[in-house]
Amino acid sequence: MRATRLRSGSRTVGALIAVTATATALAVTAIGPAAAPAVAAPAGATSPQPGDACTAADLGTRHPYIKSTEVSPTITHFKGWYVTEGTTGEQSVTTTTATTITVSVGLDDKIDASFAVDALNKAGVSVGLSVKMESSTTNTESNAVTWNFNQPGYYGVYKGTKKVTGTYGSLNCNRAQQTDGSWALRWAEGPGSGSFTTYTTLEEGAVRCQDQVPAGSVMAKAQTLLDCDSPTAKAAHRAGAVAPTAKQRQDGAPAQHAVPTEQPRTAALAALDCQSAVYKIEVPGKPLSWGAPLLANDGVRLRPSSIFSAHLDNWRLCNVTESNGVLEATLWNWGNGGCATIAGQDASTERAILTTASCTEDDLQRFYIYRDVPGSSAIGVQNKYTGSMMGHDRYADGEFIRQYSSGRQDGTGTYHLTGV
Repeated sequence: MRATRLRSGSRTVGALIAVTATATALAVTAIGPAAAPAVAAPAGATSPQPGDACTAADLGTRHPYIKSTEVSPTITHFKGWYVTEGTTGEQSVTTTTATTITVSVGLDDKIDASFAVDALNKAGVSVGLSVKMESSTTNTESNAVTWNFNQPGYYGVYKGTKKVTGTYGSLNCNRAQQTDGSWALRWAEGPGSGSFTTYTTLEEGAVRCQDQVPAGSVMAKAQTLLDCDSPTAKAAHRAGAVAPTAKQRQDGAPAQHAVPTEQPRTAALAALDCQSAVYKIEVPGKPLSWGAPLLANDGVRLRPSSIFSAHLDNWRLCNVTESNGVLEATLWNWGNGGCATIAGQDASTERAILTTASCTEDDLQRFYIYRDVPGSSAIGVQNKYTGSMMGHDRYADGEFIRQYSSGRQDGTGTYHLTGV
C-alpha cells in the first residue's frame, strides 16, 4: 500500500516589607540588592525551572513550565471500506469524523497569547514532537482520503494524529529567604496552572486486520477501531463503504471540546482596608510613573509627576495578604478613588489596557506583587484573574500600561514601588 497526497483544500518599600515580612525559605545562594533592571533574556532563550536564579529584570515576566504530559494515538476520521477483486487501485474515500481535538491552554482555545504559545512549544519539546501551537481543530480537516488499494480485503481508512495532553504551571521571579537569613531572587511556582491539549500533524492511511503494524502507532489505533473480531470484519461485503460496527459507533463517537463559559461575577462595592503608605509605581531611573485616568473610558498611562498630577500618580495597597512571599493587594488610586483593573470584556485579550473602576470584590482588581531582595524597591505586577503581567510597549509620556500573558521579556515590566 502507498499513500498519495491528500487532495483537499514592575519612603522605600521597607515600610511595606515591615508589614509583610513572611517569605519562603529556600536553600539558595545569596545575591545583593539589585540595581535598575537591565535587559532580560529574550523570550524562548531560556527555559527556567523552579528554584533557578532570576534577576530584577525578570520580576515583570512569567514563564510556563510543563508538569506532566501524555501522548495518545487518536483516530480523527474513519471509514470501514471493502475492496473486492476488480476494485483495487486508487480510490478516494470520504471518512466520518470520529474524534475532534481542539488546541487549548487552560480554559482558552483561542491561542493568541505568548504564554499559551510558549506552553505548547515546551510541551512539544518535552515529548519530542512537533505540535500545533495555534488555534486549530481537527474538525476543520478534510475528511477525504485518497489511497492506492493493491489487495482485496476489509480496510479501515483513517486519518489520525498523536494527541498531546498534560498540565502546566506558571513560574514567576520573586525574592526568597535562605537558611542564613539572606535573600535571593528565584523562579518559583506562582498562580496560573492548568491543562493543555494539542496534536501533531494528521496522517492518513488504510489498514487491514491481517497487516502487521507498529505497536502504539496511529495505524495500530485504527486497526483496533477496525474491530477485527466482529462478524462485520470477517464477512464478505460488496465493494465500498461498510456499515460501522457497534465498537466503531461507540469508540468513534465525536469527543467534542467543551468550550468553557465564564461564570457571572457578582460585583459588590468593596470596603477597603488600605495601608497608610502611599506609593508611586515608577519606571526605574525615569521620571514617568503609573498615572490613573480622569475619564472612565481612558486607561492607566505613564505620566510625569508634578504639582498638577492631582494624586493620580499616588497608589495605596489595600486588603493586603501574603502567601509564599508573594503579596496580593488591591491598587487604590488617591486621585480618582478607583481601583486598578482589567475590564471584564478584555480579560482574555493580550495587551488589554489597565484602567480603573469603582472598587468591588473582583479578582480582576486583585494583583500579585513580586518583590526584589530587601533594599530594592523593584517589583513586578500580575493580575490575579488573567494571570498576565503588567508592562508597557515603549517608554513615552501617555503610553498605556497593558497586560502581557508572559510579561515584557525586555525587562520593561519591572517597576519601582516608591514611597511618597
